[in-house]
This record gives sequence, C-alpha cells and structure tokens, in this order.
Amino acid sequence: MSTGAIVAIVIVAVIVIALVIWLITGYNGLVKRRNHYRNMFAQIDVQLTRRHDLIPNLVETAKGYMQHERQTLESVIAARGGAVQAQQAARQNPGDPGAMQQLGGAETALTQTLGRLFALSESYPDLKANQNMMQLSEELTSTENRVAFARQGYNDSVMAYNNKRETFPTNILAGMFGFQAAALLEIDSPEARQAPQISF
Repeated sequence: MSTGAIVAIVIVAVIVIALVIWLITGYNGLVKRRNHYRNMFAQIDVQLTRRHDLIPNLVETAKGYMQHERQTLESVIAARGGAVQAQQAARQNPGDPGAMQQLGGAETALTQTLGRLFALSESYPDLKANQNMMQLSEELTSTENRVAFARQGYNDSVMAYNNKRETFPTNILAGMFGFQAAALLEIDSPEARQAPQISF
C-alpha cells in the first residue's frame, strides 16, 4: 500500500471519528438541555400544587364571613379547577406550546379571581382579623413568589434549550432526532405578573 493511500485512510478515519464525536456531543447536549427545562418545570409544578392546595382552605375560611359573596367564592373555586386541569396537561408535556399557553391563561384567571376575593375581604374586618385567614394569605403570597422564581428559572432553561436547538450545526441533529421547540410559561396580563397584594 502506498503512502498516499495510508494518508487518505488516516484522513478519512479522523473525519469519521470527528463526525461521530460531534454527533454524540450534540445529541447529548440537546438531551441535557431538554431534561433541564423539564426539571425546572417540575419545580413550578410543586409550587403550583402548593398554591392550589391552599385555596380551598382560604375559601372555607372566607365562606364563614362572606356569605353574601357566594359568586366570588364560587368563581375562585372554578378558576382553581381550571388551573389544576391546565397544570395536569402541562405536567404531561412540559414545554408544549398549547399546554404552556393554557397553563399561563388559567393561572392568570386564578390570580385575578383571588385578587377580587382579597379586595372584597377588605369589607369584612372580622375576616381580616382572622388568624387562619392571615396565615393562609401569607402562605399564598410566599407561594406566589416561589412560583414567579421557578417560572423565571424554567423560562431561562427553555431559552437555553431553544438556542441550542436552533443554532448551527446542532439544528441538524435536532431535526434528525425530533427535538421540538419548547414554549415559555408566560402570564397574559402585566398586573398578574405580581403576587396579589394582601394587607391584614
């Protein structure tokens, strides 16, 4: 075998090895980023579950004082039900654009109905002074802050995943192996981006 043939074989072998290494590292990088944003969604899921679990106790406490506000209490429970359903759908497929949009909308609706409940509670001094109501309100506000923090982490990890998925040459692998774009979790209205303001 001639020296030229040996050099050609070595060059081809080096190219094949480099290509295999690129495939492995590119694929593994996409998997790591996808797993990271899914893990970050799991953090949101934990906080949303905590939030949703606090609401029935809050409504029960308020019900004893706000008997004439039945419609508001029922709308809070209905909004909670919608948010729980949207959370379950998003849990099945974190990052899915439809699921993330539905979850964002449901959480916005829940935040708005809670805001109305707290606004109405201002008219009931005994309710404002109720120790259980104050504790639940504090826990809910704390949970809202945790949800916001977890959502920020999730959105940052989705952005990193989408950037990796869309940049060359990794976008070739993403297309070959079916890595879909992930969606951010956004709140629909600017006033809902803040935790409800509660004062007792």
